[in-house]
Amino acid sequence: MKKQYLPVCLLSLMIVSCAPREPKLGKSSLEDVIAAMTLEEKAHLVIGTGMAGFTGDSAVIGETKALVPGAAGTTYPIERLGIPAVVLADGPAGLRINPKREGDSATYYCTHFPIGTLLASTWNQELVESVGKAIGNEVLEYGADVLLAPALNTHRNPLCGRNFEYYSEDPVVSGKIAAAYVNGVQSNGVGTSIKHFAVNNQETNRMANDARVSPRALREIYLKGFEIAVKESQPWTVMSSYNYLNGTYTSENKELLSTLLRDEWGFKGMVMTDWFGGKDAVAQMIAGNDMLQPGQDKQYEAIVKGVKEGKLDEAVLNRNVKRILEMILRTPRFKGYEFSNKPDLKAHAAITRQSATEGMVLLKNEKEALPFTSQVKNIALFGCTSYDFIAGGTGSGNVNRAYTVSLLDGLTRAGYQVNENLKSQYEQHIISENKRNEPKEKNQMSAFLPKPRPTEMVPSKALLKEMAVGSDVALITIGRTSGEFLDRTVADFNLTKEEFSLIQSITNEFRSAGKKVVVVLNIGGVIETSTWKNLPDAILCAWQAGQEGGNSVVDVLSGKVSPSGKLTMTFPVKFEDAASSKNFPTEGAMGDMDFMNPKKKTNKPLWDYTNYEEDIYVGYRYFDTFGKQVSYPFGYGLSYTSFSYENPRIKEDKDKYVITVTVKNTGKYSGKEVVQLYASAPDRVNANKPEKELKAFMKTKNLRPGESATVVLTVGTSELASFDEQSSSWIVTPGVYQFQIASSSRDIKMALDANVTSNSAKVTDILKLKEPIDLLKR
Repeated sequence: MKKQYLPVCLLSLMIVSCAPREPKLGKSSLEDVIAAMTLEEKAHLVIGTGMAGFTGDSAVIGETKALVPGAAGTTYPIERLGIPAVVLADGPAGLRINPKREGDSATYYCTHFPIGTLLASTWNQELVESVGKAIGNEVLEYGADVLLAPALNTHRNPLCGRNFEYYSEDPVVSGKIAAAYVNGVQSNGVGTSIKHFAVNNQETNRMANDARVSPRALREIYLKGFEIAVKESQPWTVMSSYNYLNGTYTSENKELLSTLLRDEWGFKGMVMTDWFGGKDAVAQMIAGNDMLQPGQDKQYEAIVKGVKEGKLDEAVLNRNVKRILEMILRTPRFKGYEFSNKPDLKAHAAITRQSATEGMVLLKNEKEALPFTSQVKNIALFGCTSYDFIAGGTGSGNVNRAYTVSLLDGLTRAGYQVNENLKSQYEQHIISENKRNEPKEKNQMSAFLPKPRPTEMVPSKALLKEMAVGSDVALITIGRTSGEFLDRTVADFNLTKEEFSLIQSITNEFRSAGKKVVVVLNIGGVIETSTWKNLPDAILCAWQAGQEGGNSVVDVLSGKVSPSGKLTMTFPVKFEDAASSKNFPTEGAMGDMDFMNPKKKTNKPLWDYTNYEEDIYVGYRYFDTFGKQVSYPFGYGLSYTSFSYENPRIKEDKDKYVITVTVKNTGKYSGKEVVQLYASAPDRVNANKPEKELKAFMKTKNLRPGESATVVLTVGTSELASFDEQSSSWIVTPGVYQFQIASSSRDIKMALDANVTSNSAKVTDILKLKEPIDLLKR
């Protein structure tokens, strides 16, 4: 028997060695790898690896324990073909992973950078790209492959609960800032996923709400920013949104995901769903939604069954698989990158501190109340938020950071003295309020929802008098939380009676003592300012500045940095002044639960559907066209210095216009200026166009007193087009266009005229309304 064993073994080895080898990803062609995959493997690859304990009947915060604990999800590995699992992790204010791991004493903190609204308010693409580079480095060094960011949905209404993650009411700002962010992150060799595509402009019932929008408003407002980001930064992936769009789930909408995104815009990457987004896995595959996250058994079964029954062409499935494999090939995990788990958090903290100062917007500064003079040493610090600063929003946009610098911390570190008696009273009050606000019942979502803020404490008149006598200045912080799942309410938009009383009583007492009052807004979105902005001497909108927030605010208050942020949205006089106010939910209700249950459908306005009746008149396009008074206009922001605009020039260069202007610092502080360029069409009245539209912008370098810089702004002729629904074309009307050089939408410094010839470009007639809605016209 032993003599026969050797020949048998040799024969077996020869058979194995002669058998065809299986293809491997990266070594064989994609076609060969796909051909070697079973139907079941393909179906697994196009969905994620699931989330234990979740059925998919509601929106969730993605979380996986595999590979990088706390990341949002992973893809399905097929080891025999050399296909690894890759990691998808939340953003956009920084990487969201768990700081602690089972059986591991180390911590895995990430840097909490400023929220999206603050980054956009810098109007500085170079700075945003540098922030993206730092975030992308943490993605890389913590072993993730794709950051689920940036988010660039339109600020349609001030109450959208997720505006803190978004950039602007204007698509040019949104698109340019998003492109800079993507370019920064992806410079590390990791990917991004721009989201939420498209028209995810409310949190209320977001998984079942039908956004009903005209094709013109879609093209000019809600899709334009995504188009800019796709063409200028080539993100690896796009994330489809939860909502319906004109009657079809976006993740099941072939016109949106294939005809527009791929055929018209030339997108070459992969499309994935938001977590548990959509309903029909086969329809999603056909639409071009390549990957379904986080993945469910019923989706796998539907895809396999669909192919076997002929409802899903396997060629379509192969196409989607190929796009996923193309993405995997680019990832650090596929390339075998040895991540350190030790990014330079200290260096990144410095980046977030500096970047935050540049997006803070000085709304008011009478009699040079700011910056603080050298005589200001003792500060009376009011407002609960001064002691409990808000770094950013909650939900998937949260970041597990090591610390948050409060305004109190920032002041004391900079050498200012804060009244200890007042501090003690506030700290006791905050403890008491937080205890009172603790939820009676906690569930798995509690940690991800915005926590109620303490009711504001209004000090007694005697204490205020004592503070006014013993302090050099009063500093008041007003705070607002932001978060996923819930839209804000009108009550949250307005000041509470306690907040108004606080500002009023402090102002009265300190003014009578000859002292100044400064208000800091630690907010994630627009609040009402018109009823109280006349009271304090200065108002600084600090937004939510990340983990170094208190230090960043003090850098501006002290004059270490001159504020140079500008508003990327309009502050209305009152909520009802917003054009979308009658078509936006104001209850602050959470409507994500049981969205798949058809019995829940009530055909309720603003809940099951929202008519975008304001059409193209979003933000300043409405306020400026219809002559509505505002509290602060789009593009507005003060500086500690002043600037002059000189020598405007315009030159036609083939298919574009080049505008130049010289900006000079005419004040006594160094500073930066944001130059905005608006265009006004000759047929704006008769053709129902906005009074003006932003076409380009640029931020100067830091200019010393007396220093000048030449700003060059370029506008392509095609960028002057408006969308004509009848012909499904982008049309440039011939005539004299006015190019307005401005420091805000309502502060036009100078204007230049150009005689523009006609131009048109026909596109596919898609994304139509299912039934007409009552659209606003001028």
